[in-house]
Amino acid sequence: MTNHPHALDALDTLAAADTAKLEAILLEVCSSPRWAAAVAEARPWSDREALLAANAAAMTSLAVEDLHDAMAGHARIGTPRTGDAASGREQAGIQGVDRAVLDELREANAAYEAKFGHVFLICATGRTAVDMLAALRERHPHDAATEAEIVREELRKINDIRLNRLLDGS
Repeated sequence: MTNHPHALDALDTLAAADTAKLEAILLEVCSSPRWAAAVAEARPWSDREALLAANAAAMTSLAVEDLHDAMAGHARIGTPRTGDAASGREQAGIQGVDRAVLDELREANAAYEAKFGHVFLICATGRTAVDMLAALRERHPHDAATEAEIVREELRKINDIRLNRLLDGS
């Protein structure tokens, strides 16, 4: 993505914010305090790509407990949080879907959560409910370590989208 003038202004504003304010803003992107602190410590960012690289580096450094902190900020797939614009926007693929698919999502989520102890996390932007259900079923057989690495990558993608939206003012 290119650095539009608004994005450069937003980047400069973020970089100039005091640490507490910046971390509060970053916690809206990802609810892991360790991630927010790591991204804040990486400033100043020269451009959008540098901020996204800071996201990727921070995600790589997170322990499994930090991933759980990050996942706590996400709604269960198939049930966006009421009043949470990001949740609704990111899970737009479930709107208007057949009730039977939502029931299958609910059942598959319950089985996944029972096995792994956390919500199924996927970058839902641009995915249909059927796509997400297929991914959930595909990932359920994984062991905890494999799934943690997939979650880490899905979180990075979600954070990239949210950081880009923050920079673009949308």
